Amino acid sequence: MDIEFVAQRITELRMKKNVSEYKMSRDLGHGRSYIQNIASGHSNPSMVEFLYICEYLGVTPSAFFDEENEEPILIQRALDGLKKLNEKDLTTLIQLIERLNEDKG
Repeated sequence: MDIEFVAQRITELRMKKNVSEYKMSRDLGHGRSYIQNIASGHSNPSMVEFLYICEYLGVTPSAFFDEENEEPILIQRALDGLKKLNEKDLTTLIQLIERLNEDKG
């Protein structure tokens, strides 16, 4: 994992969120080319800025770096929803997930 991964992952997640480099830069409180410079490998975000980027994109830092997770934004939204369910609903949902995965394997 290297800075190229970070640049590509930011671009990938930004595009899934359907936000331009310009808008993301401005929303994060920076000049218009801030995200473009990161995406092109010309600069690196500080740790604090990286955390803001993750928050903006709706992913945890762990999900950001999970290369096997192709849909970290959707998975984070699902996890956020799961935290609000009671035990009975969680059990039902787990059974559904297991049932759906039977068809794939």
